[in-house]
Amino acid sequence: MTYAERISKALDKLPNEISLKVATDIDKRISDWLSGDGHKADDPYILQQVRFAENAVKVYEKKEGLK
Repeated sequence: MTYAERISKALDKLPNEISLKVATDIDKRISDWLSGDGHKADDPYILQQVRFAENAVKVYEKKEGLK
């Protein structure tokens, strides 16, 4: 599964309001990163953004008592 697919899968588990905020933040961070010289879509920094999305889901589910 690609990083983009993992982010999308995580965001699908969040309500639209939260998903939009997280997606906007991640999109900005990744866009800024990729604009740098030599930065690639498979860099560890991008994986960090994947983990951010997945952790947002964990926090939401815990807060809502879903898991």
